[in-house]
Amino acid sequence: LALAAASAHAADACPGLLDHTLPRLQDDKPQSLCDYRGKVVLIVNTASYCGFTGQYDGLEKLYARLQPRGLVVLGFPSNQFGNQEPGSNKEIAEFCRLTYGVKFPMFAKTEVIGSAAHPLFRQLASLTGERPKWNFHKYLIARDGRTVRSFPSTTEPTDSTFVAAIEDALGRP
Repeated sequence: LALAAASAHAADACPGLLDHTLPRLQDDKPQSLCDYRGKVVLIVNTASYCGFTGQYDGLEKLYARLQPRGLVVLGFPSNQFGNQEPGSNKEIAEFCRLTYGVKFPMFAKTEVIGSAAHPLFRQLASLTGERPKWNFHKYLIARDGRTVRSFPSTTEPTDSTFVAAIEDALGRP
């Protein structure tokens, strides 16, 4: 019985990659990424004034369509590429909501590269061998919380290879 309880607890344990708590964009309240364990997690560094900003629309549509099957999209605004996210968290939240109707979870401005990069982004770069080179870089984390794929900014949310990777991840335990 103790062994069964231990393995059940292990299954509920938060994978190290998701074992981070970050402030939410809208209210700065801490949000544990462990809340998303067992889901397919798409992490995207975002910006409001970028040539790729229109991807918010496709990301929101993906989220709305695939959330019932276990996809969660997590947005992390960053001002590290071309000063394209200069606003406050409140301004960013309003822009995302009013311009693109973003309902997927968004977090406060985050450093995604360099020595001050958040440990989550350092882990993602280490696991994939790829760090964001610009806004809207995408990391797809499988339900196991360990398997990660990386997609560059130029990969649109409607790209067939990208959508197939998400569908594949959703189809796995």
